[in-house]
Amino acid sequence: MKLSVGVPTEIKADERRVALTPDGVREMDSHGVQVLVQAGAGAGASIPDDVYRAAGAEVVASADEVWARAGMVVKVKEPQASEFVHLRPDLTLFTYLHLAAYPKVADALCSAGTTGIAYETVMRPDGSLPLLAPMSEVAGRLAVQAGARFLEAPQGGRGVLLGGAPGVQPARVVVIGAGNVGWNSAWIAAGMEAEVNLLDKNLDRLRFVDQIHKGRITTLASNRGTVERCIAEADLVIGAVLVAGDRAPVVITEAMVRTMKPGAVIVDVAIDQGGCVETSRETTHHDPTYVEHSVVHYCVGNMPGAVPITSTHALTNATLPYLVEVALLGITEAGRADHTLAHGLNTEGGEVVNAVVAEALTRPAGTPSHGVV
Repeated sequence: MKLSVGVPTEIKADERRVALTPDGVREMDSHGVQVLVQAGAGAGASIPDDVYRAAGAEVVASADEVWARAGMVVKVKEPQASEFVHLRPDLTLFTYLHLAAYPKVADALCSAGTTGIAYETVMRPDGSLPLLAPMSEVAGRLAVQAGARFLEAPQGGRGVLLGGAPGVQPARVVVIGAGNVGWNSAWIAAGMEAEVNLLDKNLDRLRFVDQIHKGRITTLASNRGTVERCIAEADLVIGAVLVAGDRAPVVITEAMVRTMKPGAVIVDVAIDQGGCVETSRETTHHDPTYVEHSVVHYCVGNMPGAVPITSTHALTNATLPYLVEVALLGITEAGRADHTLAHGLNTEGGEVVNAVVAEALTRPAGTPSHGVV
């Protein structure tokens, strides 16, 4: 039995993305899947209701109707506290969940018996994360823009131009983690003519970056001593550490932050997974920074929401094939047919059924209905 798909308006602070584009609706419609879109859901991404209608969606007046009528709700961000009332046992929710960082969301999903599928844990056999990748790429590039802005003196920063000037040393940028976020951050920072150090424990990953950028980005093996030295000398630090489904490890301690230059900037992109900087706490686009130990901290939990047109289309490009699979087959059959998708199942039948997520939440892991381990 096909699942009808609901697309509510995102209500997280300053979140303007929408989970499905009109092209996504058109694809669903071609498979005979009904799509309900809340009126105004696409406004933040400059997608009018009439464009959704033309693609085959039914535009409904309220979020209540979307949640009540849909068999599967697709979102961008985890359900907010005011949305918990909509969770129910016969509902599938497909979105970024980040349950290790938001245990109350896990509690709500389990209490309601809702089937929760997380974009960020859909995993290919090689360990890559196809539904996290596009937003990681956007966040990595945005991290440099944000860092450059908050290095300006009127924003509380040191007053350093990222690329310097003829005869003047450019800013020192340190990126911790060479995955999709870190590589994109380092790439953009180098393009702006900053001095860039990219740290990672994976030497093969560093070799890959070095071969592409031919020495323009300095790659360094990450260990405690290297991190300490680099942090102390940095003007901008970008935290880009990820463990799929788990909390991000703290790799920058409070003691390290204390050694940083006054007015230096930290952008903790890992804040969605709890943050990789000990002094980080989640902020919003409306109030993006705070200062601790004279260091500016930028820890916005939904960074790609700042560029909703780009982010919405990039997200749908990646998620659409998986959304169609679940809408047509349900997660049990879709998970058996596609082991990459199977890893995305986080909650089912009142239990956390993803072993990594369960361990991060210190609860026992249930057995998923698709039977894929």
